[in-house]
Amino acid sequence: MSRLATILIAAWVGAAALFIGSVAPAAFAVLPDRALAGALVGRVLPIVFITGIIGGGLTILLDWPYVRMASDKWRLGAAIVTAAACAVAQFVVSPRIATLRAEIGPSLQALALDDPRRQAFGRLHAISVGWLGVAMLAATVVVIAGAYALRGPRRPSS
Repeated sequence: MSRLATILIAAWVGAAALFIGSVAPAAFAVLPDRALAGALVGRVLPIVFITGIIGGGLTILLDWPYVRMASDKWRLGAAIVTAAACAVAQFVVSPRIATLRAEIGPSLQALALDDPRRQAFGRLHAISVGWLGVAMLAATVVVIAGAYALRGPRRPSS
């Protein structure tokens, strides 16, 4: 089990949590136009996804030689889920959102609530958020399993 991988994936979880808990809501609260806020979030989100792929991938590469116990297998599996969830969000869902945004134009808000494009955007947005949530939960498992392994063997009390 790699300490470096644990540190990297923990940093990614923190960065992703900061993004979803602070940056995205602040952008929509402070910027004068929802389209601007969406553009800002849309520029930062790929960085979150790509670094999640890298963090999960590095954890897989660094931990693979040390998989021996069940906790190691849980950690490795969670790293695979982290990287895969970020990859699906970035390379499958995000391009669909971008295509839809280009079709819709500058203002999603101008569309009627029952417009199929607005509803499709809402579904894709929810799917993207879901994949990020899955990645963050899996990465948290990686960190917890890493912290558990770093404790070392327990000595019997005397």
